[in-house]
Amino acid sequence: MRKTDFIIRPMHPADIVYVMKLSNAEGWNQTEKDWKLLIENPQNVCLLAEFNKKIVGTTTAMNYANQMAWIGMVLVDKECRGQGVSKLLLTNILKTLESFASIKLDATPAGQQVYQKFDFKDEYLITRFVTAAMKNLSFDDDDTILAESIRLTDIEEIIALDEHIFGANRRSLIESLIKQYPHKGWLLKRNNSIEGFALGREGNKYHQVGPVFGSTIHDVKMLIGRALKELIKQPVVIDVLNDKEDLMAWLNSIGFTIQRHFVRMYKKKNSFPGIVDKQYLICGPEFG
Repeated sequence: MRKTDFIIRPMHPADIVYVMKLSNAEGWNQTEKDWKLLIENPQNVCLLAEFNKKIVGTTTAMNYANQMAWIGMVLVDKECRGQGVSKLLLTNILKTLESFASIKLDATPAGQQVYQKFDFKDEYLITRFVTAAMKNLSFDDDDTILAESIRLTDIEEIIALDEHIFGANRRSLIESLIKQYPHKGWLLKRNNSIEGFALGREGNKYHQVGPVFGSTIHDVKMLIGRALKELIKQPVVIDVLNDKEDLMAWLNSIGFTIQRHFVRMYKKKNSFPGIVDKQYLICGPEFG
């Protein structure tokens, strides 16, 4: 195989069944809904590599308000690895993202070395926790009563809070999570103002809890606890910023174990770091 044998082209909705095979082969958690969110939004950039009319690689970039681009879903068929496919995909997608002030991603340790060659720099570490079957937890009444279900009328305030804490406007992502998974959205209000929220989604292997943002560890544990209460005896995955040591210790105490690590990285300037102190759980490496 030569680099010239690979064709790079945009992804289309009809490709979902084939790219799902690639993510499933890696044991990743993405569903068809996740791929649709990435592909069907014309503001995003989603590319694939073909060899002999077979899809052998992918990469995606979420467009966050034309300011930050979020790269994810860098996949290469096992039979085509070592042929420069990921480099070809990244080179092409980065060309399309030149107008963005910042480009970010969450890398596996192996991927980190690849991205460093494209001038990505480390920002911080993230740890993935999983449980195969969520335990039945007990919560104080005072805690669970504060967590309210998210309503459609809360969307605008949550988008604004997410932008403030995350650092960029993620309207399409937040709207999609709330509308597609309304039973997985929780918030905390004080003085009629939202101070924290937890969103979630169904996955191919696990239910994902995140993003979760809040002002204090107490608030965040209330939100996560309320989300987990709906997932008893079900598999759950949670991606935690490594500086949240108290939260990681609590997750260990209720039955979660560490599965893997990610490195958050950025290219160009880290123009939109957000408020890291209030960021606890990410949405997943494909969305940030």
